[in-house]
Amino acid sequence: MPQTFSLAPSRRGFLAGAAALTFVIGSGGLLRVARAEGASAVEGFAPSAWLRIGSDGSVTIVFPSTEMGQGTSTALPLILAEELDADWDRVRVEQLDRDDRSFGNPIFGGALYTAGSTAVAGYFDPLRKAGAQARRMLMQAAAAAWSLPPESLKRESLTTEPSAVVHKESGRRLTYGEIAALPDLPAEIPELTERDLKPRSAYRLIGKRLPRRDVPAKSSGRETYAIDVRVPGMLYAAVLRSPVEGETPLEIDDGAALAVPGALRRVTLPDGVAVVAERLEAALAARDRLSVAWSDKAPARAFDSEADLAAYAAAAADPAREATVWRAQGDAAAAIAGADKVVEADYRSDYAYHAQMEPMAAVAAVEADGKGAEVWVGTQTQSWTMRTITEVLDTTPERVRLHMMTMGGSFGRRTALTQEYLRDALLTSKALGRPVKVVWTREDDVRHGWFRPAAAQRLRAGLTAEGRLAGWHHRVATPSVIADFNPLRWQQVEPSDIISLRGAENKFYALPDILAEHVITERRARLAPWRAIGASYTSFAAEAFMDEVAAAAGSDPLAFRRQLLAENPRGLRLLDKVVELADWGRARDGTALGLAFAGYGDTMAAGIAEVALDRDSGVISVPRFWAAVDAGLIVSPDNAEAQIEGGIVFGLSSALKERITISNGEVEQNNFYDYEILRANEVPEIATAG
Repeated sequence: MPQTFSLAPSRRGFLAGAAALTFVIGSGGLLRVARAEGASAVEGFAPSAWLRIGSDGSVTIVFPSTEMGQGTSTALPLILAEELDADWDRVRVEQLDRDDRSFGNPIFGGALYTAGSTAVAGYFDPLRKAGAQARRMLMQAAAAAWSLPPESLKRESLTTEPSAVVHKESGRRLTYGEIAALPDLPAEIPELTERDLKPRSAYRLIGKRLPRRDVPAKSSGRETYAIDVRVPGMLYAAVLRSPVEGETPLEIDDGAALAVPGALRRVTLPDGVAVVAERLEAALAARDRLSVAWSDKAPARAFDSEADLAAYAAAAADPAREATVWRAQGDAAAAIAGADKVVEADYRSDYAYHAQMEPMAAVAAVEADGKGAEVWVGTQTQSWTMRTITEVLDTTPERVRLHMMTMGGSFGRRTALTQEYLRDALLTSKALGRPVKVVWTREDDVRHGWFRPAAAQRLRAGLTAEGRLAGWHHRVATPSVIADFNPLRWQQVEPSDIISLRGAENKFYALPDILAEHVITERRARLAPWRAIGASYTSFAAEAFMDEVAAAAGSDPLAFRRQLLAENPRGLRLLDKVVELADWGRARDGTALGLAFAGYGDTMAAGIAEVALDRDSGVISVPRFWAAVDAGLIVSPDNAEAQIEGGIVFGLSSALKERITISNGEVEQNNFYDYEILRANEVPEIATAG
C-alpha cells in the first residue's frame, strides 16, 4: 500500500532516543564519538551520525549508497557489523538522506554515487576500519568500567562476542547497550593497522548466506518507492513531453484538458507541458487532451538510428578518423602488419532501454518562498540529486530535506545529472504551492529514456603461421556517455570515457601487442550508463571476434583461449570449471555450445551458452547457460549469485531482443509490446560456480 509521510524532518527522529553512543565515520574510519542523552544532546554534533549504539542494545548503521535491487543496503552495513562484532539481529539500517561527503564513496572522490559495482569495493576498507575502531573503543570503555589495566587489551584477556564485551579471566560481560549507558568514554579514537582487523577465518557475517534486509518488505508489498509516496495535500502531475529532444511548446490549448474533473492547472516546463490534478487518473486524462504546437527545428530532428549507426561504422573503419587511446601495449599495428594472416570483423549494437520496473517518479513539496523543499525521490546519487534541487530552486542545501527512496530498478537510468522527473516535480510544486507527485507512464519512460549508446566496432587481429595471435586492434566508434549525462564529470576525465569503453581493454588475456581506441562520435540520442556500461557491447564484440580468430587459426575456441590464458591461473581455473559444468565435450542433438571469457574490474568470468535454432521460424533460444565467476571475497553469496544470474539474463535479452530505434528524432518504441525483453519462459536454466 502507498505510504503517507509527514512533512517533518527525519534527522531528529534518527538521533532521538535514550543514552547512546554516536560515531562519525569518514573515508579513513572513525572521526568522532559522543555520548548522548537523546536528540538534544546530539543535535549540534557534526558532521553526521553514521553508527549509533543505543542503551537498548540496538545498533543503527547508516547506509550511504542507494538501493536499487542490487542488495548493498545489506552488504555495506554487514561489513561494518562484522568488524564491530555486532549481533546482526539487533542491527538496523538507515538510508543516508543527505549529500554528506564525509562518507562519500572514495572511488568517486567522495561523491555519494552508486554505480559501476563500486559500493562494496569503495566502502569495504573504511567500513571495516570504522567497525574495528568502534569495537576497540567499546572494549576500552568496558575495561575502564571494570578498572582493568590498559594492558588487558593487549593480552587479549578482553574479547567480544556478538554485541558484548567479555573478560575471559573473570567471566564478566557487558553488552554494547550497557556500555552505551556508561557515563565515560575513551578520550581518543584508537589507530588500528591491518593486523588489528579480523582475519577472514574469523568472519561470522561476511561470506555467510544471510537474508537480505530489503527482501521481506518487497515480497510483502510493504516497501515504499517514490511512485508510492503520498504526503498530505499532494497533487499529481502528468507531463506531455516534446516528441523530439530540444523542442519547446509554441502554442498550448488547454481548454479540453482543464475541463477534465479534478484537473487544476497547466504548467509550462522547459521541454513539456504538465497538467496538475487532484488524482493521477485525472492528470493523465487531462494530459491526453492537451493540444500543443511544438517547435520543429531542433537539431535532434535529424537523429535516425539506422543512418547514425551506419555513420558510426564508417568512422570505425576509417583509419584516418582521430581516436583516443583506451589501452595500448606493444605495437599492435606492426604486429598485425607482419602477421601471416589478418582477420577482420565489424560489429554493431543498437540503443538499449533500461527497462527498470519502476518508471520515473518524484514527489516535491516546495515552500512558499520557492527556496525550501522536501523531496522524495529514487536516484543513484544524493550528491547529484541535491545539485539538481538547488539549481532548479536557486537555493542552498540547508533549505532542502531529501528522502532517498528505494528504487524499483535503475541499471543506470537514475544517474543523469539533469534528473528531469525531479526537476518537473519541483517546478510544478512551486507553481501550485502544494506537494506534487510527477509520475511517468511506461510509454513516457520508453519514449523519453536515456539509452545505452549505439556503437560500431571494428576488430582486427594477426595470426602467425603456427596459428598464434599476433596483434589485436579494437576500435570502438560511439559517443561519449559521460559527456552527455554528466558534463561536469566529463570536464575532469576527458577524453577517457570508462562508461563508453569499459571492456575493450581485454586485460586478462596475454596480448603483448594490443591497441584499443575510442572514436568519439556525435551524440544522436540521450545517453546514460546501462548495466555493465561499455562492457555490454565491447566484451560481446571482443569474444565474438575471438571465435572468428580461433576459427581462422584452425583452433577450437576453448583451446585458443586456454593458450591466451596460460599466464592467468585464475582464468584457466574458471575455464576448466565452466567446461566441467557444461560437459563441453559431449555431443549435442540440435543445439550447439558457445564459449566466452571476460572480466569487469578485477572480476573474471567464463560462460557457456547452449544455443538452439528453430529453422522454421529463425528464432534463436538459449535453453541452458553455465557460468564460473571469480570475484574475490564475496560479502553476500546469495546476492552475488543473484547478480550473476541477472547479468546473464540482461546479456541474453540484449543480444536476442532489445532494440531502440529513432526516426526523425522520435523514439519508435512505446512499451514492452514493441520493446521486447527476455520473457520468463525464455530464461535459460542457469548454473553458476565460483
